[in-house]
Amino acid sequence: MAIISNAVTIADAGAFSASLGATVHIKTLTASSSSTLSFVDGSASVVLDSTYPIYIFKFINIHPGTGDSRITFQGSIDGGSNYNVAMTTTAFRTQYYENDSNAGLAYQASGDLAQGTGFQRLGILGIGGDNDECGNGFLHLFNPSSTTFVKHYISRFSETGAEPREVDGFGAGYFNTTSAINAIRFQFDNSSTIQSGTIKLYGIKDS
Repeated sequence: MAIISNAVTIADAGAFSASLGATVHIKTLTASSSSTLSFVDGSASVVLDSTYPIYIFKFINIHPGTGDSRITFQGSIDGGSNYNVAMTTTAFRTQYYENDSNAGLAYQASGDLAQGTGFQRLGILGIGGDNDECGNGFLHLFNPSSTTFVKHYISRFSETGAEPREVDGFGAGYFNTTSAINAIRFQFDNSSTIQSGTIKLYGIKDS
């Protein structure tokens, strides 16, 4: 039986015949005591250009070499030669301790930038260094190849805090440039290595 919408056949006999949009896996980087993990357009099969209007980075079991470490990111307009694009950002977090205390929801002034060219925090309060502690989350980057608009992002990052607590960090902001962003780098804020974990890059087509 065919599925028809607005006179267009979407599926017939179980086969889709119209492009409905999809998440396309581009690249996975796996940390092994790595100082940084970088996605550079055109390098090592990475695509970060006008191919997709939206890109998603997913962070899975990110574990620092040193406790109380915050994962951060920055963009490049010159293929990764420099990561210093001016950013304006905002962040807030929720937290709750294992001992059933210190529940809180707060704006995180230390997690924002005002035309800053440093690295932006994804993790808000820091991942612990114990073997079972890690962070997981995502970063959405919108239309990084635009030469007309600034480049917005939204993020969410869940981390097992350096103290025994869950921290849920929310972020948003923009790269204040009309040049194309063609590389993104991730690193910890205190020179800690990324001891283990993976970062996956996806493109959203037809979005």
